[in-house]
Amino acid sequence: MHPRPNSHLLRRGRYSEHGRAYLVTAVIHRRRPVFADWTVGRLLVAELKRAHDSGQVKSLAWVVMPDHFHWLLQLIDNQLSRVIGATKARCAHSVNSKTEACGPLWQSGFHDRAIRDNEDLLPFARYIIANPLRAGLVDRIGDYPLWDTEWL
Repeated sequence: MHPRPNSHLLRRGRYSEHGRAYLVTAVIHRRRPVFADWTVGRLLVAELKRAHDSGQVKSLAWVVMPDHFHWLLQLIDNQLSRVIGATKARCAHSVNSKTEACGPLWQSGFHDRAIRDNEDLLPFARYIIANPLRAGLVDRIGDYPLWDTEWL
């Protein structure tokens, strides 16, 4: 039997503040490269867009990597854990339907970092967007299809 994961500890002390920017990272269960298939990655992109279009968040930058995603967002409405939980749940349903898989898609929980008011958001966006380059997936960011930022 596996020991209980410690993801529940990530929720300790979590506080959602409307208008605050957050850098969020969520990881695929067992770090399987589910989103290496870009058509499957677009299913997550659709859910990020849904959260933005519904007015829950303002998406500032995001990248979908083969086994995780990074999302820089400003929380507009709702609690951060509810937005991320709903996004992951809808994505899991879409991905499992498309791939005919069953079982968990995501590791439980997610990592978030609240951005201080006086911090410049652009370095965080650059960090996010450069992920495919650092991972060696592409030589130029323009060659990677699963990212966006409001600064372009």
